[in-house]
Amino acid sequence: MFNPVKYEGNLGEQYSSLIKDLYLLCCNEDNMIANLANASALLNFFLEKINWVGFYLLDEKTNTLVLGPFQGLPACVRIQNGEGVCGTSVNLKKTLNIDNVHNFEGHIACDVKSNSEIVIPIFKNNRIIGVLDIDSPIFNRFSKEEETYLEAFVKQLETHI
Repeated sequence: MFNPVKYEGNLGEQYSSLIKDLYLLCCNEDNMIANLANASALLNFFLEKINWVGFYLLDEKTNTLVLGPFQGLPACVRIQNGEGVCGTSVNLKKTLNIDNVHNFEGHIACDVKSNSEIVIPIFKNNRIIGVLDIDSPIFNRFSKEEETYLEAFVKQLETHI
């Protein structure tokens, strides 16, 4: 049984513990949806000052990102590849850390309270299969340091999907 506790130490130590917990949650499960659901719940527990965390999965047939497991208010179900922060992240094949979403041309506002957002692509066999999307009501919420740790979290998750 997994029993999370609040993480202590500096940011690196906290993320190290978080990534270990992700491994423990996923190491004996090969179902992608189950592992994504637990990953979103774990991030929701761990991260402060966020209002949404979850996954969009790429549907290659329709060239859209489809809502996957998440924590937060109901969200947009489909995002066209190339649109919004999530779709742009897929097209560019890189993390987008947006300090102020209101300045991002084409931002899709699923929650009007969101002011910053980070989107990290998820790869399997060198192909993007989806993204991790985290929104915050705080401007400039995600530092460059935290971006690096969240990318490491996604790398660990990629080994379980």
